[in-house]
Amino acid sequence: MRKPIIVGNWKMNKTCKETVEFINAIEPVLHDAADYGVGAPFTALKDATATAKNLIIAAENCHFEDNGAFTGEVSVPMLEELNVKYCIIGHSERRTMFGDTDETVNKKAKRLVKADITPIVCIGETEAQYDAGLTEKVIRDQLTGSLADMCPNCVKDIVIAYEPIWAIGTGKSASKDDAQNCCAIVRDQVRKMYGDDAAEGVRVQYGGSVKPENIKEYMACEDIDGALIGGASLKVDSFTAIIDATK
Repeated sequence: MRKPIIVGNWKMNKTCKETVEFINAIEPVLHDAADYGVGAPFTALKDATATAKNLIIAAENCHFEDNGAFTGEVSVPMLEELNVKYCIIGHSERRTMFGDTDETVNKKAKRLVKADITPIVCIGETEAQYDAGLTEKVIRDQLTGSLADMCPNCVKDIVIAYEPIWAIGTGKSASKDDAQNCCAIVRDQVRKMYGDDAAEGVRVQYGGSVKPENIKEYMACEDIDGALIGGASLKVDSFTAIIDATK
């Protein structure tokens, strides 16, 4: 039985002070029905990991090299020092704005696994690809590149976030049936690449305008094991409502 995992992606939001205040407000409402976490900015990670007791603290990105002339980047050993246990990689904003590719996501995933940090690997199609009927091809191609040459036991323990790009921050969201179908494709592609154990173990999130009003219908789907949440994770009341809705 896969335990659900719900993670907020804060993006470029929240100072250290705001991070601590948020975590202190959220900790008392957490429960064991799912794993809950937030992806915090690099500047807030030290305070976040020091404050959190049960809330997962994730980084929002990393570099695959341990050190070097990569101005502005943060390495996996730097995350290890802060006791970060999860890291979001391959988010569509990183892919479209900052040049992340399936190849670099793959390198990051391998380096994180080596450090015993769980990658949250993001994939998803654009609106143009969706309209052209290319959703399944995009999902399978991105997974083929992003998860290439990995250990099946390692893949079993990662998290994959399917986020249709046209639903991120737009107010649009995939229907329950579309989300389930795409997450089933994710699981099937993992099965094709790494076998039944990996496919049945990997946790698959849906992301894209997830909020308290629709979280239950997504979580009721067979192949959806959680959510990667944007705007609704920034406010204590809306994130609390999501936590309450998933008891």
